[in-house]
Amino acid sequence: MTPNSWHQLLTQNRAIAVIRTAHYDRGWGMANAVALGGMRLIEVTWDSDRAPELIMRLREAHPDCVIGTGTVLTVEALDKAVAAGAEFAFSPFADPEMIAFANSNDIPLVPGALTPTEILQAWQAGAKTIKVFPVSALGGANYIQSLQDPLKGIPLIPTGGVTMNNAKSMLKAGAIAVGLAGSLFPKKAIETGDWEIVQMVARRLVKLLT
Repeated sequence: MTPNSWHQLLTQNRAIAVIRTAHYDRGWGMANAVALGGMRLIEVTWDSDRAPELIMRLREAHPDCVIGTGTVLTVEALDKAVAAGAEFAFSPFADPEMIAFANSNDIPLVPGALTPTEILQAWQAGAKTIKVFPVSALGGANYIQSLQDPLKGIPLIPTGGVTMNNAKSMLKAGAIAVGLAGSLFPKKAIETGDWEIVQMVARRLVKLLT
């Protein structure tokens, strides 16, 4: 995937559903529900139960979606994730070796950074998009807005504190897209397997950000 096509996907879809679970069947239910709800960018964290299997299953079941992984910590893990079919990856930090590996394999790797210095260093290392994480720690949308002038041209994806209530404000502040986890998945619905509720929440988010 080229950087331009990745940026186009983000601009078109604006939100990434983040799936993290210790139970494979629950992970499938969560991911399948947001896909049926209209979300097209889905991240299965690499520390989830049977993540490789879940990534492959999602790609087969939802060919119109782009399935990636997250919480990737090493080049070796990134290599395994790509082999499992991950089409993009997120990492909680910026590792130049991982960025170089991803670029050489045409896989978008979105490293995590928080301060302007960290964001710029990740950009200079070759990252094409930066995850601002955890964005809630420094003020949410106001922080994203404050980064726009000094860091013009660096596409930012805030995560860690993005909710249904503030996602749109993050985009208005200048983010290219946002990543949501808990806000998409009401606790009671997940515990009872009420996937229709999750679908409804996903549809609401898609409509909100369109």
